[in-house]
Formats: sequence, structure tokens, C-alpha cells
Amino acid sequence: MAVKILLDPSMYHPHLSVAQECRKAADLGYEYLELSPRADFHEWHHYPKVDTALIAEVKTAMAETGVKIWTFNPVYNWSSPDEADRRHAVRCLRRLLQIANELEVPLIATEFSGDPNQPLKSEAAFYASIEELIPDFEQYGIECTIEAHPYDFVEENSRAVQIVRGVDRDWLNYEFCCPHAFHLGQGSTDVRSMLAYAGPRLKHVHIADVFNHLANVGNRYIVNPPGVDARIHQHNEIGNGEIPWDDVFGYLRETDYDGPVSVCVFGWEEHADEIHVRMRERIESELRR
Repeated sequence: MAVKILLDPSMYHPHLSVAQECRKAADLGYEYLELSPRADFHEWHHYPKVDTALIAEVKTAMAETGVKIWTFNPVYNWSSPDEADRRHAVRCLRRLLQIANELEVPLIATEFSGDPNQPLKSEAAFYASIEELIPDFEQYGIECTIEAHPYDFVEENSRAVQIVRGVDRDWLNYEFCCPHAFHLGQGSTDVRSMLAYAGPRLKHVHIADVFNHLANVGNRYIVNPPGVDARIHQHNEIGNGEIPWDDVFGYLRETDYDGPVSVCVFGWEEHADEIHVRMRERIESELRR
């Protein structure tokens, strides 16, 4: 299997530049980065802050280290029911596609966004944004994978896959995020069935562990006040959670999955290097047999 193992360097964002993160990835044995949102590049919902000098700096770092940024992982509210917000998101994505083209980044890995309390209006906004951006994606030959993030307008696996199918473009596909699995399955632990439902549309997998927030009558986590309109999850190291990894890796091996898998552990900065090495070694042992 020729999977690409990507490092999401989120835990290094506060103290390393993007160029330095390329060097850090090389030190940890990674060949690829998934560049998640950061204030000096593509911050959540903000216009990208990238100029010619920064592009040159990152190009130099990639050439020196052999580490390639394989994906940008932006969060823009392109499904917002508010038309001004939606237009802003499209503008941001257009600029990010230009930057991706400059840096030869082949994939945008993003989220549905929108408003879970206005799902129909959000779905309409999503398709409107996609229609506007189709010429840009196809001009640059850049692919896109989309995940259903907790508190997006769509949070359930099968519905998210259906919405992706509705676009019906070879370059736009589905990303399954393991640490969101218990939201995607509404508490179900049958991850294999969720992956199988995506079928050939499964082109990207995020790897991190999480505890089932709906287990133990919902008392695994306690959020106050009761009934608050919020979502909770974690991005932990494999083994620090309840994802059935034998099923995840077993399905990927059985289907000869050869797309990217991204290591996206957050919130453990004091152990970041050790965690990322262990995660890479585990994935290599499972998917490069």
C-alpha cells in the first residue's frame, strides 16, 4: 500500500514558522505535511496572509528538507446562510487555491461548515459555493476532500457522503475523520460500515483517537449548562480513546486504500515529538505491510 502519511503540525504552530515545520516534520520521519489553520497563513475564516516572500521561504524549506505540503486544511464558512459570509469564504478559497498552485499543493482538505440549526439553507449555500469554485479547482487541477465536522450543517456520515456525491466531480471526495467518528455515527462504534458507505469516495483519512461522548448515558463528558448548543470531541494519540482501530486499519488494508492519512493529534504539546513518532510508526506498521 502506498499511503502517504501526513503530519498536521498544529501543536507546533505557536512557536514554529511553516518553513520550520517542514524541518520538524523531516526530523520526525515524515515526508508530507497537512497545513492546518494558522494566523500567518490561512487562519480560520480569515483571508490568507501569504505574500510572495513567504511562498519563497516555504518553497526553499520544502526543497531543502524533501518534505512536501500535500494538503491545506482550511476552515471557511462557504456554507453560511449569510450571503456576505458565504461570498467572503469563496474569496478566501480562491486566494488559497492560488497559493496552493504556487506551492504545488495538490489537495484542499476542508469542512462543510454552515449552521446545523439551518441545514437546508446551509446545503443550498454549499452547492452555490461549489458551483462558483468549480472553474478554479479545475483550472489548477487541485483536488478537494470534505469532512463533516461536529457543528457543521451536516454531522452524520451517510448524509455527508450523499452531499459529496451530489457534486459528482471526480476531484471532490470525502474525508473520514476518525476522532469525529462518534458524531458521524451518532454514537455508533461501527466505523467499518461508515468507511464502507463512503466506498470509492473515501480519499482521505484523519487519524487520532477519541472517547465516545455518548457512552455511559452521555456522562463520559459533562458540559454545562445541560442542553447547551455545543459539540465536544478530542484528537488523542491512538490508544487514548475508543476508536476500534483493528476495524479502521483492517478496512483500509482490505480495500487497498492508497490515499493520504493525516496524523492530527492536538492538545498534547508537551509530548508532541514522541506522540508524532509513535503515530507514524503505528500507521506504517498497519498500512505498509
